[in-house]
Amino acid sequence: MQTHSPNEPDLDQIDMAIINHLQGDATISNTELAKRIDLSPSACLGRCKRLKQSGVIRQFAAIVDERKVGLEVTTYVFVSLSPHNRMTTEAFLKSIRRIPNVMECHNISGIHDYLLKIISPSINAYRNFVIDTLIEVPGVGKVETSVVLSTEKLSYQLPLADKKSAEPKNH
Repeated sequence: MQTHSPNEPDLDQIDMAIINHLQGDATISNTELAKRIDLSPSACLGRCKRLKQSGVIRQFAAIVDERKVGLEVTTYVFVSLSPHNRMTTEAFLKSIRRIPNVMECHNISGIHDYLLKIISPSINAYRNFVIDTLIEVPGVGKVETSVVLSTEKLSYQLPLADKKSAEPKNH
């Protein structure tokens, strides 16, 4: 029996099937999706709307190859804030959310406070971004960069179908 937090929608196997199909191809027609999960088109559309309205599906988006549009450099940047307080954190996050080069921002545990994923057209552009933008963000005390040399795996599809099989087995 699964227990859900009050904010977590109760998803059944049909919802999970819809999510899995849409993760693979969000451009699939409602009619085709309904056929694949053996549901009427109106029931399928209703479930899709509910999944979107509840926030389970955040958005539908095109995944663009960054290199093919001239964004050659991906970096992961560890940021340490100074001083450590709520006002500094809120000012930092407010600024970071407005910077288009920052693709992801994660509050992390360990010696750093945040991990950012930043996309840039070149290493020189990234350097200028750090000097002109990132270190000017309120609260940024220290920046440590790792440059991605190559990407060996990239997936946007959550492993929902394998949730139970991913749990360790006792032998």
